[in-house]
Amino acid sequence: MTRDDIYAKLAGYLEDMFEVPADKISLEAKLFEELDLDSIDAVDLVVKLQELTGRKIKPEQFKMVRTVGDVVDQVHALLASE
Repeated sequence: MTRDDIYAKLAGYLEDMFEVPADKISLEAKLFEELDLDSIDAVDLVVKLQELTGRKIKPEQFKMVRTVGDVVDQVHALLASE
């Protein structure tokens, strides 16, 4: 799965699950400040990403995630570490 694939899936999740307008989603968009996600939303997003990757995501992997691009990088790294 490429970074573009991951970004497309993530953008879809943000739109469908959290009703984030598509025009607000970018790699630089801050999850909490700009997209109004909260900690419960973050947990829901991690669960969805686990379904996508088929892997368990450790909470510490997402502690430093702040932007959409950070999420893409973390998921890409997780998939690359097979």
